[in-house]
This record gives sequence, C-alpha cells and structure tokens, in this order.
Amino acid sequence: MAAIPFRAVLLVLVAAAALTACQPKTPAPEPERAVRLFKVGDSGTPPGQIFAAEIRARTETVLSFRVPGRLESRLVDNGQAVKAGQVLARLDPADLQLAQQAADAGALAAKTNLDQLEADLLRYRELRAQGFVGPAELERREAAAKAARAQWDQARASAQAQGRQAGYTTLVAPAAGVVTGVLAEPGQVLAAGTPLLRLAQDGPRDVVFSVPEGRIDTLRTLKGRADALLMQLWGQTEDIPVTLRELAAAADPVTRTFQAKADLGRANPPLGQTAQVRLVSAGAARGWRLPLGAIFAHEAGSAVWVFDRAASVIRLRPVQLAGADGNWALVVGGLKEGEEVVSAGTHLLAAGQKVKPWLPPGTSAAASGSR
Repeated sequence: MAAIPFRAVLLVLVAAAALTACQPKTPAPEPERAVRLFKVGDSGTPPGQIFAAEIRARTETVLSFRVPGRLESRLVDNGQAVKAGQVLARLDPADLQLAQQAADAGALAAKTNLDQLEADLLRYRELRAQGFVGPAELERREAAAKAARAQWDQARASAQAQGRQAGYTTLVAPAAGVVTGVLAEPGQVLAAGTPLLRLAQDGPRDVVFSVPEGRIDTLRTLKGRADALLMQLWGQTEDIPVTLRELAAAADPVTRTFQAKADLGRANPPLGQTAQVRLVSAGAARGWRLPLGAIFAHEAGSAVWVFDRAASVIRLRPVQLAGADGNWALVVGGLKEGEEVVSAGTHLLAAGQKVKPWLPPGTSAAASGSR
C-alpha cells in the first residue's frame, strides 16, 4: 500500500480545524437573578384613608391639691392601678396644722367672750326688771352680746374651714383607674391646683385620632354609624369596627386638624396603645398593601411580577390599584393572599425569566422556602 504523503495529511488536519472553528458555539445558560420578594397578605388592609390613633380612657382626670405646700410623698407610680379612695400623695401638713391650731384658738376666745357677755346680759336684764339700770344700758348689753355671737360664729366657721384645708394635704383617688402621668416629684413646692397626677378612670375607652380639614365634612355624616370606621391595633391584622362618638367643633390652631373620638364598643385594648383608624365605604372590597417598588406600568394599567416558586420563574400579572399611602400601594384586584411578588428592580426583569429569592446574609434556602 502506497504511503500517504505527509503534506496531504497536514492539509486534511488544517481543513478539519477550520470547519470546527466555523461551527456556532452553544450559548452559556443565563444565570438566575436574585430578586427580593414580598408575600401578599403580609400587610392586608381594606381600602380607605388611614389616620394615626391612640387608645384613651373616655374620662381622664388631672389631679391636684386644693392647697399649696411642699410635696412630702407620692405613693403611686406611672401605670399603677388604683382604687377609689386610695391615698395617692401627701403634702407637708405642718404649716396648715399650725394655722388650724390658731383658728381653733380664735374660736375658743370668741366663745369665751360670748359666754361672758351673755352672762352680763342676763344680770342686766334682772337689774332692769328691778329698775336699777335704764333701757339704754340694757340695749348696749344686748348689742354687745349679739356682736360676740356673730364673732363666735365667724371664728367657728373659720376653724372648720381651716380644718378642711388641713385635710386637703392628702390626695385620694376620686375613682378607680390607672395612673397615666406623673407631673411632680416629692420635695417640689406646689401651688394650689398644680397638676400632680393624670388618672384614666376605669370604664369605656375611645380611640382618638385627628382628621384633616378636607375630610371633616365626610366624617360628620358618619357620626353614629358602625360600618364606616375600622380600627386596627399596632402589630395586629384584625379589623375592629368603631363608631364615631365625638368630633371637635374647631380645628387645632397648630395642626389645623379636628380631633375625633370613636367608641370601641366591647373592645378593651391597653391604654395608650397605638392604632390606626380607616375611613372606608360600606361594603368596600378587601385589598392588599404592596411596596410601591412592586408596581410598574403595563400597557394601559399596572402590573406586578408574580413568582412561581415551583418553576422558579416570574409571570406578569395585571392588577387594579385603589391609591397609594406613603411608600405603599393599595391593590384591590388581581392578586390572592399568599402569592409572592417581586418588590424591587421590576424594570430589569422579563416574563418567564428564571429567578431565585434573594436571601439576607446568613439565611438558609430552607428558611426561604418556608415563607
């Protein structure tokens, strides 16, 4: 068999290499993009305007002493429950006790003077009956006795009033409730009427919120209705119907808002707890609050990227918006509770794109899948 020339073999190898280089290369698979997800229903809310609110007692009293003095002791602290008649604080009673002693001494002196003048009057009446004194002298004695009696009545009333003043050095609770504010400390010298404690009395509670001027006319028409206001306590998702009970007639001079109070009914949340009140229409459909970054424009409306966890892809979903509240958008159609939507970087994605949930550092994939 004839040997193949080396040059022919070389040409064949070069031609094969050239043909291999001309063939198209298989593109590398596109890497999965990590996306931040938000679960629908984590911030659900019925549509409507939201007002910040606070739980307060319907009757809240500022307590103070009726007399001036130095605060000797305060027997309750902020947040403490008290009973009706319980002693709350005491003033130093030394000065008032001395004043009471002086008033008692004055009353005793007036009583002694009255007794002396009435005894003299009795003797002068006997002397007048015997003709030893004239009528003018008897009249002077009678006038002196009347003046002494008036002085004794005055001194006695002054002593009683001073005794009551001394009793005012002890401050007692007018009703059962909770101390919600401490405004003075022991050792402080207080004038009469200086606020010392704030007491929220037991009983009905209100949710108090402020309404802007633009919504006041609408709110006035809802007074007494139980289907137009919903309260949601901080950190909870339960909607509690409340009834508008009171609406301020004038706006606050600083904030230009009107204070409103709504009855909680049978609800009894803790005093001072933060809440939010929503003004909604009767029969309004439930919606969902989504981050504004999850919403983007699509054709003539709005849409979101819904994450298909089984296939690890995103799918386009048109949604209906009811408005916005700060950094949140209210969606009232197109989504179901429990679905996951992309909450950031939506303009960088495409329908059907492979994605994976973004995990904070230190978070395992198992923890992400259990969301």
